[in-house]
Amino acid sequence: MKLHKVRLRLLLALSLLSTLALVIGHRSVMAVNGFSNNQELTLPLTAPIANSGASFTVRGLEPSVRVDAQGTVYVSSIRGVPGGVDLHRYNAAVDGAPGSGGTYPFKYEGQPDNCGILNMSQGGCANNNLDPLGVGLGGGDVDIAVNQPTSGTPNLALVSLTIAPGVTGTHSIKRGDSFSTPNPAVALMPGDDRQWIDGTDAQTVYLNYHDVATFNIEVQRSNDGGRTYVDGFGEAIDPQTFPAVGGVPATNSANTAGQIKVDRSSCASRGNLYQIFVAPDNVTENLAAGALRSIYVGVSTDVKLGLPAFTFTDTKVFSGPAGAQNQGANNLFPALATDDFGFVYAVWSDNSNIFYSFSTNQGTTWSNPMNVSFPVNGGNANVFPWIAADANGHVGIVWFGDDRTGNSNDRSILEPGHPATQGAACNSGTTCMQNWAQWNVYYAESVNGHDAPPSFVQSVISDHVIHRGTISTGGL
Repeated sequence: MKLHKVRLRLLLALSLLSTLALVIGHRSVMAVNGFSNNQELTLPLTAPIANSGASFTVRGLEPSVRVDAQGTVYVSSIRGVPGGVDLHRYNAAVDGAPGSGGTYPFKYEGQPDNCGILNMSQGGCANNNLDPLGVGLGGGDVDIAVNQPTSGTPNLALVSLTIAPGVTGTHSIKRGDSFSTPNPAVALMPGDDRQWIDGTDAQTVYLNYHDVATFNIEVQRSNDGGRTYVDGFGEAIDPQTFPAVGGVPATNSANTAGQIKVDRSSCASRGNLYQIFVAPDNVTENLAAGALRSIYVGVSTDVKLGLPAFTFTDTKVFSGPAGAQNQGANNLFPALATDDFGFVYAVWSDNSNIFYSFSTNQGTTWSNPMNVSFPVNGGNANVFPWIAADANGHVGIVWFGDDRTGNSNDRSILEPGHPATQGAACNSGTTCMQNWAQWNVYYAESVNGHDAPPSFVQSVISDHVIHRGTISTGGL
């Protein structure tokens, strides 16, 4: 259990450390230590455009974190199309012991989806060749996944999104020190968006993405570690559910897809595939462009048969109040996890609360949702939940929370003195940011996550204010 707990915290709170007071449920208070100091992962400062004399400022956005079974930590981030993506890696045996305060000496592994707009001679392309066109093969979205071989180095798969043709795939069998030649067309459907992946066994990886023509959620299987995804296909939205959540006609509200997760347990459920998404509650609301106020999970049990085609059955986890004036449950993104005994867990935000639900019967039914952001940050804006699980009911949830009541997108409340025009300067002097909302990272942990009800320990795990002002939950 101790090893499981360390890995879970690594996965959820890699660079978000320093523990404060913790609260179990709504009743008792206790202190828990174990988080390292916050740390920054460095990137090249600029990205010179090949043979042009010009350069872009490098930004690392929307990071993804994965930890393999051997304790190797991977962090990926995007620069935006056509800048490509970046990768950092920490492996204790190769990269050395943690530093002061528990921080890790990460190795920068360059750009797995090729050099993008970087000049080869100026860093950032450590393991790939300069793209002949001088542009990256991705950079719009990134996700990474690790496999679980019985022996040897775990495979690392990576997918990156570009404008066309779509999803780029690559993988590493050398802990990120080198990658296969990027494949810029792993998605079978043209026109796709927001891909996610998850891995199991030695070489099996599942990819999901939106087909923008219909907004069904397409799922493909790779049996070669993520070089190609041609070994199985399914659609996560079943025919019965599609009218209420699909994008036909194009004026529908449609849906927002979250992670895809595969059951890695040793139980009979091993190999099950789970897909979470948020969407309108019914057909009428979908046609009327209503709020995405309901949480759904699609489950595939025949996927583990290894056939070329597999199916999903969708279940509604929860429906928020009708007529929601905000985005309902569509606060990017809902998240999903499975533990080592086949239990399934889901989290989402309505912008004010972080809700949690679990299933003990492979996604067939779900518990009533529990607000895990209360009381530690009750009444304020709480967004961007993420979840991981292992052992038997060991669950960890992280999210961002601010210090005031109000929607995270509302500039009038969270950024007083800041005009509505994007990029406008403060109208009350240069110090107006001092009055803006302040954000920290929160963590809730349970060791009985599928009990009725489970108990959670809550804490603030950032050691400083990580952001001021608004946080957009609409994708921009």
